[in-house]
This record gives sequence, structure tokens and C-alpha cells, in this order.
Amino acid sequence: MIDEEIKTDVVETPEAEAPAVEAAPATVAPRNNRPERGGRAGGAGGRRGERRGGARPPRAKSEYDSKMITIRRVARVVAGGRRFSFSVAIIIGNRKGKVGVGLGKAGDTTLAIDKATRDAKKHMITVTFAKGNSIAHEVSAKFNASHVTMMPAPGRGLVAGSSVRPVLELAGVTNIVAKIHSGSKNGLNNARAAIEALKSLKA
Repeated sequence: MIDEEIKTDVVETPEAEAPAVEAAPATVAPRNNRPERGGRAGGAGGRRGERRGGARPPRAKSEYDSKMITIRRVARVVAGGRRFSFSVAIIIGNRKGKVGVGLGKAGDTTLAIDKATRDAKKHMITVTFAKGNSIAHEVSAKFNASHVTMMPAPGRGLVAGSSVRPVLELAGVTNIVAKIHSGSKNGLNNARAAIEALKSLKA
């Protein structure tokens, strides 16, 4: 009797384990559905690729040309140490009689340039031309320590130096001679003196 009971136990154990063996493929089956998830992920990746690769509308080109005079790093001493920012002076003009000088200051050079450009547009002047894109008469102006004189010079071209030259170039003035009578090396003051001289022109 004892041997028979042992035999029955031995025979019955494989039958009890059989369902567990058959259930194993069922748990593995959902893992084979990865192509569906991959398809969704691939579709999302495709959409992201389309967004990245999509052509952006071209940015409208500004009607004004620009020339940077100076860019300086400025330090301000505070309780915690020093804070740095950037100061940018810029000249803009359309080479057709409009020109302006602006100054901008910000913690980033890009923001400082944007501020300087807006400031230059705000203080833009219109230059009165004479025959041959020259000026009608001699003018002179002073700004702080800078003193500039401009004289018409038909057929001679643009003769100027320092930051006075880009002011005249972006204004579209040619056949002119400009002289700086001061010893100032400050490009911003020289440019503003040139702007004051151009403002004093009479039609």
C-alpha cells in the first residue's frame, strides 16, 4: 500500500506542473507585440522629424544696414561681487539719407545689440543731399570732446576716418571730406558729432 501511494504521488506531480508549463508561453506572448509599440514610437518620431525638417518662413531682411562702433564689457560692483554686462554702440542707415546712432546695454551681447538698434532707429535723422550725393555747404559740430568738420568735395569721393566714415557711408553721402579736429579717440562721441553736423545741414 505504501508503494502504491508513492507511485500515485509520483505520477500526479507532473500533471500538477503541466498547467504551469503551458501558462508560460501566455506570459511571453505580450512581449511579441513590440512592433506595435515601435510603430507608434516610429510614427511619433516621424512626426517630430517632420516638425524639425519643416521649412520655417524666411525672416524679412531689414531695410537698414548696420555697423558696430564699440562693444565693451562693463563691470558693476555689488555686495556679492561684480556683475558683468555688455555695452554696444551701433550705427544704422539705409544709404538713402537716413542714419542713426544708438547705444544698448544688457547682460547678453545679442540683447545689447537689439537695444542699440532700437535706440538708433528712435534717434534716426534724415540727411539733405546736394548734387552728386554730397552736401550743400560746409558744416561743423561738437559733441563732448569731439569736434568734426565736413566740407563738400565734388568728384573726390568719401574722405573720412574713425567712426565718422561709417556714419557717412550708411547715410549714403559721398564726395565729402570730414576732419576730426579733436584728439578724442571715443568712437561713439565722434559718431554723434558727425550726426550733429549732418543735422545742421540746410536745404
